[in-house]
Amino acid sequence: MSKVILFQGDSITDGGRMKDYEHDLNHQMGHGYAYVVNSTLGSAYPEKNLKFINKGISGNRVSDLYGRWLEDTLNIRPDILSILVGINDCEQLRYYGKGSDAVRFEKIYRLLLDDALECNPDMKIVLMEPFALPVGERKEKSEDMFSLLKGYQDATKRVAEDYGAVFIPLQSKFNELAEKYSADYWCWDGIHPTVCGHGIIADEWMEKCKHLI
Repeated sequence: MSKVILFQGDSITDGGRMKDYEHDLNHQMGHGYAYVVNSTLGSAYPEKNLKFINKGISGNRVSDLYGRWLEDTLNIRPDILSILVGINDCEQLRYYGKGSDAVRFEKIYRLLLDDALECNPDMKIVLMEPFALPVGERKEKSEDMFSLLKGYQDATKRVAEDYGAVFIPLQSKFNELAEKYSADYWCWDGIHPTVCGHGIIADEWMEKCKHLI
């Protein structure tokens, strides 16, 4: 029996995947960390017949996920649900006064997981920490950005703990890497990873989630 692993989130998960031709297995995973996880684990464990699905959409906030939750998550009935969301909520609030603040973000996040677990109580959940680095335009007043982002990071960790989910801390990992090498080696604009940054996310995902596969 095939195990279904679903990736949900924003542009970092989206990875430029081909949405109009999702039956095309060469393009439906995009070119980000989800693709790397799929290619690495899929080739390592062909006997498990793992099925990877990417439903990330660029620009999505947590409320956008909730709006398409039935079609893009519940109807798929994944065995493993992995979510990376939050940076767009933070950016939209910071620049335009839109999106959800950290309190609303957490409330909606919990609604998402309640619905998912009601649909499949045995579902394993993976929550990834939103992150950023001071690169490009996000280098200016970066302290303000990181102060605001911390609320979303804390909320994600708190939700993961309360729901028994695997939590993948990414901010500390990228901070560590940025101290050894330039920050823009890992994130080309401060929030979107480079190819190497996606490789790091994939490595962290596989290390933290290997017991789920």
